[in-house]
Amino acid sequence: MVGSDVNAEPDVLTPELLARLGRGEEEAWYSFVSAYEGRLYGYLYRLEGNSEDALDLTQEVFYRAWRSIGTFRPGERVLPWLYQVARNTQIESHRRKQLQRFSLEEAREEVGFEVTSGARSPVQNAESADAQDRVQRALMQLPEEYREAVVLRFVEDLAYDEIARIQGVAVGTAKSRVFRAKEQLAELLSGVADVN
Repeated sequence: MVGSDVNAEPDVLTPELLARLGRGEEEAWYSFVSAYEGRLYGYLYRLEGNSEDALDLTQEVFYRAWRSIGTFRPGERVLPWLYQVARNTQIESHRRKQLQRFSLEEAREEVGFEVTSGARSPVQNAESADAQDRVQRALMQLPEEYREAVVLRFVEDLAYDEIARIQGVAVGTAKSRVFRAKEQLAELLSGVADVN
């Protein structure tokens, strides 16, 4: 990802890039953000169910990553670290909203998240968008820890030990959350999508 500054192993920053990020070099940060912003936005959108909130949180995550890049351990994968920053940012954002005791949800416009292909017909696009909307609505009905676990496993393709570390639980608990989330999604969707 991040050009020639990434080792052969995906998601691992070279010492050179890590040093450049630590010095705050604008070009290095631009490359870093460009490489990971889509994945983080998708992760946060699936957790939040709202495009504006996901965009705001994505920006906040990169700001926090910039401030705490010194805590990143060389040799670690970048995405699990960024997901942990994102999770903490989201939790703090929800706490702030609860303290404020008001919601802007009614004023926000719901925006679908779909990448369309030129080879698809408008009917296929509409059906796919409808199915994605149903899946997103089903995800939003899951308890937050289940939703996060299933998104990390099947959308972000993380291993159970990485999910456990991000959620601060044992590996068995992470596996259990993914399993229960799959069961609940299957029940909620009843044939809309294959969640296995």
